[in-house]
Amino acid sequence: MGAPTTPATTGTPPRPVPGVPLADRALTRPRRRLVAAAAALVALAAVGAGSLLDLSTPAPKSADAPADAFSAGRAYEDVQVIAARSHVAGSPANEQVRAHLEQQLRGLGLETEVQDTVAPEAGQLSGAAGGATLARVRNVVARMPGTDSTGRVFLVAHYDSVQTGPGGNDDAAGTSTILEVARALTTGPRPRNDIVFVLTDAEEACLCGASAFAASHPLAADGGVVLNLEARGSTGPVIMFETSRNNAKLVDIFGRAAPHPVGTSFAVEIYRALPNDTDFTAFLDQKFVGLNSAYIDGGAIYHTPLDTPAAMDRGSLQQHGDNALGLAREFGGTDLTDLRSGHDATYFPVPGGLVRYPGWLTVPLALLAVALVGALGWLTRRSGRASTGRLAAGFALALVPIIAAPVAAQLLWLAITTIRPGYAELLDPYRPIWYRLAVLALASAILFTWYALTRRRIGPAALAVGGLAWLAVLGVLLAVAVPGGAYLTTVPALAGALCGLVALRTRQTGPWPVVAVTAAAAVGVVILLPTVVLLFPALGMAMGGVAALVAVLLGLVALPVVDLLHPQAGGQRGLLALRARRLAVLPAGAAAVAAVVLAGVGLGVDRFDAAHPAPTHLMYALDAGTGQARWLSHESDPQPWTDGYVDGVTDVGDDFPGLGDGELRAGPAQSANLPAPKLEVVADATAGGERTLRLRLTPQRVARLATLHVDTSTATVLRADVAGRSVPVEPRAGKWGFGLVFHAPPAEGIEVVLTVRPIAGQVSLRAMDASDGLDALPGFRPRPPAVGVVGSHSSEMLAVARTYPL
Repeated sequence: MGAPTTPATTGTPPRPVPGVPLADRALTRPRRRLVAAAAALVALAAVGAGSLLDLSTPAPKSADAPADAFSAGRAYEDVQVIAARSHVAGSPANEQVRAHLEQQLRGLGLETEVQDTVAPEAGQLSGAAGGATLARVRNVVARMPGTDSTGRVFLVAHYDSVQTGPGGNDDAAGTSTILEVARALTTGPRPRNDIVFVLTDAEEACLCGASAFAASHPLAADGGVVLNLEARGSTGPVIMFETSRNNAKLVDIFGRAAPHPVGTSFAVEIYRALPNDTDFTAFLDQKFVGLNSAYIDGGAIYHTPLDTPAAMDRGSLQQHGDNALGLAREFGGTDLTDLRSGHDATYFPVPGGLVRYPGWLTVPLALLAVALVGALGWLTRRSGRASTGRLAAGFALALVPIIAAPVAAQLLWLAITTIRPGYAELLDPYRPIWYRLAVLALASAILFTWYALTRRRIGPAALAVGGLAWLAVLGVLLAVAVPGGAYLTTVPALAGALCGLVALRTRQTGPWPVVAVTAAAAVGVVILLPTVVLLFPALGMAMGGVAALVAVLLGLVALPVVDLLHPQAGGQRGLLALRARRLAVLPAGAAAVAAVVLAGVGLGVDRFDAAHPAPTHLMYALDAGTGQARWLSHESDPQPWTDGYVDGVTDVGDDFPGLGDGELRAGPAQSANLPAPKLEVVADATAGGERTLRLRLTPQRVARLATLHVDTSTATVLRADVAGRSVPVEPRAGKWGFGLVFHAPPAEGIEVVLTVRPIAGQVSLRAMDASDGLDALPGFRPRPPAVGVVGSHSSEMLAVARTYPL
């Protein structure tokens, strides 16, 4: 039951209603409340389903698909060859993969070559050893000449894998996609522009293959458009997550040419703020523009032995190929002379396409949202639905769920990882859906509880305006700090304010106020629900609080619809008031129970077993000079299996600088009969107080990498050349102040020229090499079936080091 209402004509503010407390007045008061709530929820569910369906992957096409189409079935045949086993850069397995790629591209009649060179790490980022990083690389490069070229389009993926897995997704997905795109392009008319297919080496080691091509290959001399294809998981939609700067024209082409365009300017902003770690980085360092795409869900298998062809979602592979082929054809026929627009675009996915608008509109739209929310607050006060004090209280109290939900989500994950500590070593659980739903249920419980506790005292209208005000304020902050992400709050705030104004200016007991607030909530669903869904795999459950925050923002936009779930306030007394309060807490209670149940189901369902093993990290390090050996692990809270090898914490920087700085878990190990890398002095000359050492560093076993460090208490390094390439001299703290890392060292060794200023009578150098595989070591106990290998570049590493005084 509720107090009688006074109808309001359009354009005339309603008068205060006798018997209805000020705090009980909402933006909409329909006569048939339950019917209105059901209709609004059905509409929002339909909108949400459409938004989620838009993120789903297409059905994979079979191997007998039309010749000019991309077929995941045909591409998967290459995946099985490429990812038959681990093929780290420099390994015989990687040579076999390279030979297959050459054969496939030459078989299409394409001009194909192998770029065999030594290259530095892209951007000279810090290597694991804190020194200059290089690699011997063999890139496979094929060219399809254009008919009237205005530039070049480069399709890029890396064909090497990590040492711990065969790379069925990372990056057999990208490599096989490029082979199938090349086949599809050769079946039709040649494009206007040159299309260059670049399959790079040593991406996992140091991005060195891409660095070599972008910096020194003749085809890269004039730059061009780069489409980089990656995978960081096994399933999910392919997301275009990174672009070059001034991307508006590129994004426009992506939006109209990619059959399944999924991407957000928010992701681009976030990725730019993080250390880049794909081949795309190397091209951005040069004069290229382009787009970087990957599918990222199913991250538990990333870089592990489980990243096999069988683990691949062929729908994700189909989306990769459809988009890559569509973009290759579009860029292949576009005038490429000027693709820089002078500004970035703001863009996000909606059902059926990609919304995009110029980035320079970001600040004006954010300020407009603030103005419209302010107008909504003024009209709410003028119409008698809230006082100035209640509006201020609504704004202040809306901050409670904004803070509480992310904090609660992080605490929930802390509790889950306390119960199951193995999750700490994974990007995401093997079956994360239950935990993701638990976070959303927890955020909903907090929002509903907050609303039930504040609704009668502050009022539905004041709380709704307060929630929109926070979205508008966040929009301004994002417009200044993270412009590409401002749409997340600005657009819902604009929609909420406009629809709120419509609701206040129409007949309150009619259907239009409900339609208006439902439309505003629908805008929030279209923009924020996909963001929540994409944030979970992007950041992992360890940062589930970010998804919880966005979920709460969605809830704030939908507060007028949430209010329909509550009994109509106003005038209840005694038992009716008690019944109303009990009904008000039902949504909160149901959501809280759901959060607990879902988290419990996750723990029950996502157990470690042979198919989903607990990740562990172990290394072996031997000092060949002293004969001392130890087991090492990065695990902060060692799993029971790892605990059998390590028993304390140590810093290995002085003994094994090639492993980097930082404390590791360590334990004693039996000494293996393994040779250290050989360091020979080819020439030694002193002039003008400078000593020039020409050295040859040669691993004495099959090694994935070799390192050389100089004790800077014995000499100051002035200049350094490795394999004929000058490397930067950037001393670091610690005993071994200068170092270099060389991936995929050739059997004949590496020539290093050091020019130093001696400090002591002799120069002290520390040489190390590293291979993979611990099975043959004395004292090693094989892992049980439910114990696996964590996806790390140092997992299963066997390092041997020795000091050479010269």
